Amino acid sequence: MYTFQQQLERIKDGKGFIAALDQSGGSTPKALLGYGVDENQYKDETEMFQRIHEMRSRVITNNHFSSDKILGVILFERTMKGLIGEEPVPSFLLNRKIVPFLKVDKGLEDLNDGVKLMKPIPNLESRLKEAKDLGVFGTKMRSVIYENNAKGIAAIVKQQFEFGLQILACGLIPILEPEVDIHAKNKAEIESTLKKNIRLELDKLSKDQHIILKLTLPTVADFYKDLVNHAKVMRVFALSGGYDIETANTLLEKNKGVIASFSRALLNDLKQQQSDDEFSTSLNHAIDSIYKASIT
Repeated sequence: MYTFQQQLERIKDGKGFIAALDQSGGSTPKALLGYGVDENQYKDETEMFQRIHEMRSRVITNNHFSSDKILGVILFERTMKGLIGEEPVPSFLLNRKIVPFLKVDKGLEDLNDGVKLMKPIPNLESRLKEAKDLGVFGTKMRSVIYENNAKGIAAIVKQQFEFGLQILACGLIPILEPEVDIHAKNKAEIESTLKKNIRLELDKLSKDQHIILKLTLPTVADFYKDLVNHAKVMRVFALSGGYDIETANTLLEKNKGVIASFSRALLNDLKQQQSDDEFSTSLNHAIDSIYKASIT
């Protein structure tokens, strides 16, 4: 059995990256379209989610998708509850020594004060219990910053940490993801405001409370070095944020101690129409390049 402590040590100190396979209802059609499946190829939401599960299963079961280079996977809730063959997805991953995380947010509110906060997360405690029972190690939740608005950024960070404390209380490790939009004006200034607010909230945590941060690749290289080395931060992940894989990897290499948690950059060259050999070659290329950037 791959214990919680073993998973914790792997996430904290392991070499590799996190695969983000957590596209949800709103982003699933776009993800499928990128995979070569348009809306005419499924008749309703049930079929849509079945098609995305088939795509994720094809990725997860590929021989190149291994713990040699992949530390963990962020799952959509339906994927967490799904099966690969007759085995629950989290169990399949754990048997491969890959750590499962669950996306728990329910999407974003409308833009206000330059940010999009998370919508309320109903039944969070019961969902966390179910995830833990399935062997899930941690969670992820995303909100987005578009402007250097001090009030909005403070609200984003406060909300992330408030939910994070609830998740910690349930025995899971939260990934806090206050994304900075890569097209935002004054991106560097936004990142400075964001980091100040994160540090304020980190100082409020007790000595036995540790979180993971998932942040947009910063404008200034090594800008989050102090967060990477912070006693309350287990690890800092980077999101690709819409950058292509080459750009994302180049930026990642400039940020020591930060590892990738890519979605689009990982999956972008994968197509339903590819033969198994073509699919495997494309996936291997993406995994290998992201892994190298994460350990540089």
